[in-house]
Amino acid sequence: QVRLVESGGGLVQPGGSLRLSCAASGFTFSVYVMSWYRQAPGKERELVAAITGAGGSTNYADSVKGRFTISRDNAKNMVYLQMNSLKPEDTGVYYCDATGSEPGDLIYEYDYWGEGIQVTVSS
Repeated sequence: QVRLVESGGGLVQPGGSLRLSCAASGFTFSVYVMSWYRQAPGKERELVAAITGAGGSTNYADSVKGRFTISRDNAKNMVYLQMNSLKPEDTGVYYCDATGSEPGDLIYEYDYWGEGIQVTVSS
């Protein structure tokens, strides 16, 4: 059974920091691209950051470059999002996403989502 469970969200003041964590299970974590998305009220879900399976390559939305850092620990099946210098516009529900194929599977690509966690940046 595939599970992605986010934690670490909450309320923080502008300029503050939060670290989101995502615990993954039920698939071959180390070969999947892991991403964080967010959805603000009334807006579409957007990609925030992504990291390849071995962690050698990362990608960030322009709005978070220099402030957010995505990382992963394949030994623990965990992916993290360190968020610094938070702004009110960072408020939203943050989702953990896993995209990839199981080793040897040349046909199917899977896309798994967590349930999301609220991040609120407000004074």
